[in-house]
Amino acid sequence: MPRRFPGGSGASGGKGIAILAVLALAAWGASGIYRVQPDEQGIVMRFGAYNRWTGPGLNYRIPWPVESVTTPRVTRINRVDVGFRSAVDSGAVAQRPTPSRDVLEESMMLTGDENIIDIDFAVFWRIRNAGEYLFNTRNPEITVKSAAESMMREVIGRTPIQPALTEARAQIEQQVRQGTQAILDQYGAGVEITQIQLQKVDPPQAVIEAFRDVQRAAADRERARNEAEAYRNDIIPRARGEAERMVQEAQGQKDSQIARAKGEAQRFISVLSSYQASQDVTMRRIYLETMEEILRKNPKIIVDDRLQGLVPLLNLDAGRAQPPARGAAPPQPPRATSAAPATTQGAAR
Repeated sequence: MPRRFPGGSGASGGKGIAILAVLALAAWGASGIYRVQPDEQGIVMRFGAYNRWTGPGLNYRIPWPVESVTTPRVTRINRVDVGFRSAVDSGAVAQRPTPSRDVLEESMMLTGDENIIDIDFAVFWRIRNAGEYLFNTRNPEITVKSAAESMMREVIGRTPIQPALTEARAQIEQQVRQGTQAILDQYGAGVEITQIQLQKVDPPQAVIEAFRDVQRAAADRERARNEAEAYRNDIIPRARGEAERMVQEAQGQKDSQIARAKGEAQRFISVLSSYQASQDVTMRRIYLETMEEILRKNPKIIVDDRLQGLVPLLNLDAGRAQPPARGAAPPQPPRATSAAPATTQGAAR
């Protein structure tokens, strides 16, 4: 019996060690279970080198020291400020920060027309590929900031100052976002630029008042130009209408004169044709028309040659205008005393 106790004690000790070893091995194996949150991505490294990535949920890896896992948040929108430092954490975007300190060495840029402009902007980015994000760049945030600042200087260097201050801001943001993304893709940084937001675009503080004076002068020039353009748009159509009216009146007068001249010519041709056809009748008709015209303007007294004892009388008051008596009939022109052939004689000789 005494000999069995040592043997029994050794067997039970061996079992305990084995159980402990199994439990330790099970605990070590269970330590390989890990969980990836919905906004994370699991990056598994084997002996410190990238091996694979895993999605959200429960996953397993070979326990340490063989494999280790890192779970960066890939849906979080990060922020980098360029040209200023905000009062809140630049990594959070819960609220829009208020600039607290201007960094002139980052914000001062040269425009395409060789003017200096002060630009503050923010870069919003997120992790697109966690493996590239962790292993291809040493400091991704500094890389994003440097790439965005370099691209902003390039875009501003091609843009005149006036569009950069006014209507070209959205275009500048779009060009900087695309250019920065191209640079980061070339680096394989695993980062996606979601937005470039211009915070402040102003002339330098030392010359801002002079620049505003220039802006006011430009506004006055534009206003004067618009007024002149409005006057031109008003006076030119009116002058064109007046010119067209004068042209139409001249054309009408020209057509009238031409038609009248053609009518007169046609009348003369017809008279000439009638004269050539019967010269005696035409000459007599012309003579009668002429004498009718002369006699209508000069009153005459026609005396029959057969009358005897007629004393010619020169009436000196005949040419004077006598006012007619009230109620009296107007004087009648003298008529011939006979229908016999008569000759015209002068009343006085």
